[in-house]
Amino acid sequence: MTAPKVFLSHASEDKGRFVVGFAQQLRASGVDVWLDQWEMKPGDSLVDRIFEEGLKDASAVLIVLSTISVQKPWVREELNASVVNRISRGTKLIPVVIDECGVPECLRSTVWQKIDNLNDYSQSLQRILAAIFDVSDKPAIGQPPARFSGTEPLISGLTRVDDLVLREIARLQIEKNNGLVMFDQICVEPKLADVPQQELLESLEILGQKYLIKISYVMGAPLSHVVLTNFGFQQFAEAYVPDYNEVVTRIAALLVNENICQNEELAYRIQRPVSFVDFVLSLMESNNHIKMSKYIGGQSQVWQISPSLKRTLQ
Repeated sequence: MTAPKVFLSHASEDKGRFVVGFAQQLRASGVDVWLDQWEMKPGDSLVDRIFEEGLKDASAVLIVLSTISVQKPWVREELNASVVNRISRGTKLIPVVIDECGVPECLRSTVWQKIDNLNDYSQSLQRILAAIFDVSDKPAIGQPPARFSGTEPLISGLTRVDDLVLREIARLQIEKNNGLVMFDQICVEPKLADVPQQELLESLEILGQKYLIKISYVMGAPLSHVVLTNFGFQQFAEAYVPDYNEVVTRIAALLVNENICQNEELAYRIQRPVSFVDFVLSLMESNNHIKMSKYIGGQSQVWQISPSLKRTLQ
């Protein structure tokens, strides 16, 4: 990266108390400062060196404003040239105010950097460097919270938050094989962590009213736990499980053609969680396609298959 060239306009009376040390710190920070005492030699043309070399090639001009410099004709000439360059070439113009002094009219609309302590101005120096190098400490734009982003809900009648809450409940209950989804679990899910508790409770209530989940309450707490209803699972699966219909057909074929009737064996054969298979079997039972028994420990067994299920495979 090429060091930015910066012209330092000032009154000679301010050199000892501020300008030289300031210029040294700028150079130590990667800035190619043009300072007259470093650049000009006896016999040099003052006008040529300042206006044709220093100001002409500068990407930024620092104007040190003090009670002395604002009265100096040369500083005003340099300031005038800098204003022209800012307009014509986009040269940065950065006023550095070191005294309580009147700021020239042409700089009133420019943000200047005030230095109150000439012996300690590290923070001011960093802001000046940021302006020279055109960098900002403005944080980068991050990803919006999950409840404000992503595609529109695929389940009719749900808001983004409702849809997100339902998907997280389904993930916890199906992928994690949780029989019950505790309210505390929902609150700490990363995608739901930024949802205010009242909004989360309202969303759960809406999902309950739509028969997508069943809510259990306890005394002294907002609620205890929730579970997906069969209808809630079906709505979720049809919207968000891409091969859901094919999987259901595969389970039906295993039941009818191969007499695989235990939920754990069915889950193994289709490589899906047991809880996923349990929901599919429960939906089949509610549609009178099968009859089954459920046992302590989570096992279930299909013991009757209706002709209507067989016809779904034809």
